[in-house]
Amino acid sequence: MTADPSTGDAARTAVVTGAASGIGRATALRLLYEGCDVLAVDRDPAGLTDLAAEGCRTLVADLSSAQGRDRVVESAVGASLLVNSAGIIRLKPILDVCIDDLRDVYAVNVEAVWDLTSRIGRAMPPGGAIVNLSSSSAKLATTVEAAVYASSKAAVLSLTRSFAYAFAPHVRVNAICPGIIDTAMQDAVLAQVGAARGIPVAELSEARTAAVPLGRAATADECAGVIAFLLSDAAGYMTGQAINYTGGLVTW
Repeated sequence: MTADPSTGDAARTAVVTGAASGIGRATALRLLYEGCDVLAVDRDPAGLTDLAAEGCRTLVADLSSAQGRDRVVESAVGASLLVNSAGIIRLKPILDVCIDDLRDVYAVNVEAVWDLTSRIGRAMPPGGAIVNLSSSSAKLATTVEAAVYASSKAAVLSLTRSFAYAFAPHVRVNAICPGIIDTAMQDAVLAQVGAARGIPVAELSEARTAAVPLGRAATADECAGVIAFLLSDAAGYMTGQAINYTGGLVTW
């Protein structure tokens, strides 16, 4: 890489999807504060308002559609960094899942990641870097209500490895597998899984946290720090990797 976003030595253009909330928002702000020109992408215009006020360029786009992804690619000219953070989850008992559930989730979690990685990545200058958001659920099967989401995140790991080979040595592609992160998505998962299992949210949350060796959830800001590292020169010898960020919950 010709510059390290952690040093602010030179402005680099970074595209961050799913930037209106959670890990995506924290990452967009982290890269902005470290000197990057950030294009923050999300389908939620209200969620992008404060990012625009901070200095991010913003783009409202629905990544489940080809037209939405086209808009991102057109706006990403000159980008050397890409974070595919956009993702959706549909919680349902595994035996109730239908093909439409698969298509809805895969359109954002797999198809969009593949398309943007392919088209933005191939146009990056030497030294570019991409981070795809996978999940600890790609390696665990304990929350069967999230089976579709989990399978989509496993697909992200596979496509990350393939693009890492395809783009080497000029562009690096890595993935991060977050575990329990304190975000609105995690709150929704607890509420819906708790309701499906007839377990109070507080009890379910306590049990999940107890399974984490470090004994707590992580913040979105902490996760954004690892993503910034993967994009930086400090990770310049890393590609095709899936970094667990799970407090020890997953170690493989």
